[in-house]
Amino acid sequence: MNQPHAHHVHTEAHDEPRTDLHTDPDADPHAGHRQATASWRMAAQATLHCLTGCAIGEVLGMVIGTSAGLHDAGTITISIALAFVFGYALTMRPVLRAGLAPRNAFKVALAADTVSIAVMELIDNTVMAGVPGAMDAGLSAGLFWGSLAGSLVLAFVITLPVNRWMIGRGKGHAVVHAYH
Repeated sequence: MNQPHAHHVHTEAHDEPRTDLHTDPDADPHAGHRQATASWRMAAQATLHCLTGCAIGEVLGMVIGTSAGLHDAGTITISIALAFVFGYALTMRPVLRAGLAPRNAFKVALAADTVSIAVMELIDNTVMAGVPGAMDAGLSAGLFWGSLAGSLVLAFVITLPVNRWMIGRGKGHAVVHAYH
């Protein structure tokens, strides 16, 4: 007597979460039923990639704003804008090399990096604005550079679990992996 196929929840009993985000449905009949999860290593690589673009934009923006004597809000605005520009550019570069049209590559970068960059920028600019005297210290002051470095480290630490969560749901940097 044949019984209908029952759908049930699969659980993983591994210490380390699964990292195979792209499974072959023919090789694994249950691949469509379970949600892939991201390893901490994969999330760290995505976060470091995002941090690179953010750091380039953030440092450049802080240097431009500070050297030009801009108000804190102007300096932070430039830093945020440049962080997004460099973050998206670093993601788009390999996607364009993979043959995607510029418009579609930009859409991939938006999907891959927007949340990660936004979290990083929120953290590092909050730290920079919150450390007394950091924004006004000047480019030759240890307070300026120490605060900026510390803000970027903190941004990495806080964004890491966000990226892990997103990748595990097929979002964030998971969308870029199809083009590598």
